[in-house]
Amino acid sequence: MKKRGRIVAFFLIVLVFAGLIGSTVTGITKDINLGLDLQGGFEVLYEVEPVDENAEVDRKLLESTVQILNERVNRLGISEASIDIEGENRIRVQLAGVTDQTEAREILSTSANLSFRDVNDQELLDGNDVVEGSAQQDFHQQTNAPIVTLQLKDASQFADVTTQIKNMGAPDNKLVIWMDYQEGDSYEEESQKEDPKYISAPSVDQTLNTTNVMISGNFTVESAQRLADIINSGSLPVHMNEMYSTSVGAQFGEMALDKTVFAGFIGVALIFLFMIVVYRLPGFVAAVNLSIYIYLILLVFELMNGVLTLPGIAALILGVGMAVDANVITFERIKEELRTGKSVIAAFKTGSKNSLSTIFDANLTTLLAAAVLFIFGTSSVKGFATMLIVSILISFLTAVFGTRLLLGLWVKSKLLNKRTSWFGVNKDSIQDISKKEEPEPTFLKKTPDIVKHRKKFFVISSIMVIVGIASLLLFKLNPGIDFTSGSRVEVLAESSLTEEQVVSDFESLGLDTSVVISGENKERAVARFDKVLSEDKVAEVTTYFEDEYGSSPNISVVSPIVGEELVENAIYAVAIASVFMIIYVAFRFELFFAITAIIALLHDAFFVLVIFSITRIEFDVTIVAAILTIVGYSINDTIVTFDRIRENLRKEKRVKTFKELAVIVNRSLVQTLTRSMNTTITTLIAVLAFLFLGASSITGFAIALAVGLIVGTYSSLFLAAQIWLAWRGKMIKNKPVDFTKKKRVEGPQV
Repeated sequence: MKKRGRIVAFFLIVLVFAGLIGSTVTGITKDINLGLDLQGGFEVLYEVEPVDENAEVDRKLLESTVQILNERVNRLGISEASIDIEGENRIRVQLAGVTDQTEAREILSTSANLSFRDVNDQELLDGNDVVEGSAQQDFHQQTNAPIVTLQLKDASQFADVTTQIKNMGAPDNKLVIWMDYQEGDSYEEESQKEDPKYISAPSVDQTLNTTNVMISGNFTVESAQRLADIINSGSLPVHMNEMYSTSVGAQFGEMALDKTVFAGFIGVALIFLFMIVVYRLPGFVAAVNLSIYIYLILLVFELMNGVLTLPGIAALILGVGMAVDANVITFERIKEELRTGKSVIAAFKTGSKNSLSTIFDANLTTLLAAAVLFIFGTSSVKGFATMLIVSILISFLTAVFGTRLLLGLWVKSKLLNKRTSWFGVNKDSIQDISKKEEPEPTFLKKTPDIVKHRKKFFVISSIMVIVGIASLLLFKLNPGIDFTSGSRVEVLAESSLTEEQVVSDFESLGLDTSVVISGENKERAVARFDKVLSEDKVAEVTTYFEDEYGSSPNISVVSPIVGEELVENAIYAVAIASVFMIIYVAFRFELFFAITAIIALLHDAFFVLVIFSITRIEFDVTIVAAILTIVGYSINDTIVTFDRIRENLRKEKRVKTFKELAVIVNRSLVQTLTRSMNTTITTLIAVLAFLFLGASSITGFAIALAVGLIVGTYSSLFLAAQIWLAWRGKMIKNKPVDFTKKKRVEGPQV
C-alpha cells in the first residue's frame, strides 16, 4: 500500500503543479514589465550640472531632480518609467513603451526655467512668479489658435513690468518669453531666425494689472499642451547634458520578443528531450522540476517588479543550464554508486549526499560572479545579473530539494529495486558488491589516459595564446557604439533594402555614411557615424524613417566617456570576482586550486576576446555581460572537477609519488568527463537556440557564450587540472603530501 501511495503522491504533486502553472502562468507573464528592447522605447543617460554656478551636485539635488522628472514622465502617461541616480552626478532614464520619443526627450531635458525679458535680455519675471500648476492649454478667443495660459502671483508686479515695456516704445515694446534662457542668448539675434529659441514676443501697448497671462506662438494643440505640462512640472535645478541614449522602435521590440521566446521554448524542449533520453526516469523528474523552476523564476521576478530584457531572458534560459548541471551531477553520482553494486536506495542516498557539496561550491562561486556583475553592471547588464542571481538561487532549491523529493518517492516505493535501467545503467555494467573494489571509471566504455597527454595540451594552449595575442595586437577588436563616441542607426523595412537606397536616404538628411544590410530578406540596415547626432537630428532621422518605411529606427548615441567607463568597470568586475573566488576556493579547497582556477577562467575570457578579434564581430556591452557570465561558468566547471580530485585525494590520504597523484587526477577527470560533456551539451542547446532562432540583437551575446562554454569545458578538463598536477606534483617529488591534514570544511547537509 505504501508503494502505491508514494507513486500516487508523485503524480498528485506533478498534477497540482501542472494545474497551477497552466492556470496562472499567462497572468504572471502578462504582468511582468518588459524592457525597452522588448517593447520599444528609449533610454538616456544624463550628466547633471547645477543651474546655480555656486551650487554643488549632491544627493539632495539629484533626488529633487529625479522627483521632478518623475512628475514630468507621469504627465506623459508612462507607467513603466525607470529613473535612477548613477554615481555622483548622473541620472539614467528608461521609458519602455513610449510612442513619441521626441516629445519625451524634450520634456525630460528641458530645464523649464521660464523667464520674461525685454528686448535687451534683461530679466523682469521668472518661473517663481508663476502660480504652481496654473499653466493650461487653451484657444485664442478671436483667432481660435492654440495658446497657453498661466496665472501670476502678483498683479501689481505684472503691472509694473508691462508699464516698463510699454514705455520703451515701438518696436522695442515687446515682452519676450523665454524657456531655458542661457547666457549668450540674444533676442536681437534670435528674432532674425525663422525658428527662434524664445517662445513668443508679444507687443505691450498698455499697462496690464492682472494675474492672467496668455502665451501665444506657432503652437499646435499638442505643442501647447506640452509647454503647459513642462511649466507645471516645475523648473529643474540642473542642466541635463545627454551622454548616452538609445531608442528601440516598437516593431523591433515586438520582433525581438517573439523570436527570443520562441528560441527559449525550442531550447528548453530540446533540453528536456536530452535529459529524458540520457537519464530515463531521473531525466523525466528533472524535466518536471525544471518546469517548476522556470515558473518560480517568472513568479519571483514579477513579485520583485523586475524589468525583463533580452539579456534577462537569456539569463533565464541559461539558468536552466545551471539547474540541469545540478541534476546531472546528482544523477551521475547515483549511476556511479549503482555500478558498484549498491541497491537503488543506497545509491540514491550516497549519490545525493556526495553531489551536494559539489553543487553548493559550483553555485556559490557562480553567484559571486553574478553579484559582481550586478554591482558593476548598468542598464540591461544589471537586469541580466538580477535574473542570473534569482536563477542560481531557485535552481539550487529545485535541484537539491525538488528533484530529490520527487525521485525519492519513486526510490522509496521500492518499485525501482531491480530496474537500474530506469536510471540509464545496464545490468552488465554493474559490479559485484562483494569485490569491494571501486570499478574503473569509463567514458564511452573506455578509460582514457588524459593526464598522459598534458604536455600536448600545454603546447596547444600556448600556441593558441600566442595566436590570440597576435590577433588582438594586429586586428584588435571591432568596438560597437557602446565603446566609441558616435551614433548608430538601425533601420527596419517591410520589404528588401539596398545599400544605395538607404545611403541615399541618409544623404537626403545631410548625413554621409556607409550602410550594412542584413536580415533574412535584407530588410534591416545599420549605419554608423563617428559624430554624436544632436537631439534635433535624432528627431529628424526618426521622423523621416517612420514616414518612409513605417517603422521607428533604433538609434544609439554614445559619448566616449561612457564607453571608457564600461571597459574599466568590466576589468574591475573580473579583478574583484577573481579575488573573491581565490579567497573562497582557497578556503574550501586550497590556494593551489584557487590560483589554477583563476588561470583557467582568465584563459576562457581571453579566448572569447580572440574569437571576436578574428571574426570582426561587433563587440558591444552585451558581450561584456557574456564574458563575465563565462567567468562564472568557467569557475563552476573547474570547481566540479577539483571537487572530485579533492574527494579522491582524501580517499588515498597520503600521496608519495608524482605517478600516484597523476593516477588520482586522471581518475577524477574520467569520472567527471560525462557530467561535463552532458552539462555543456544541454547549456549549448539553449545558447545555440538563441544564436540561430533568437533576435539579431543578442547574436553576439550567444556567440560569446557558445565559445566560452566550449573553451571553458576544455580548460576545466584538459588544462586547469593538468596545471595543478604539474605544480603540486613538484612538491610531491621532494616530499610526500598528506591531504587529510587540511581541515575539511563540509558543505551543507540535507
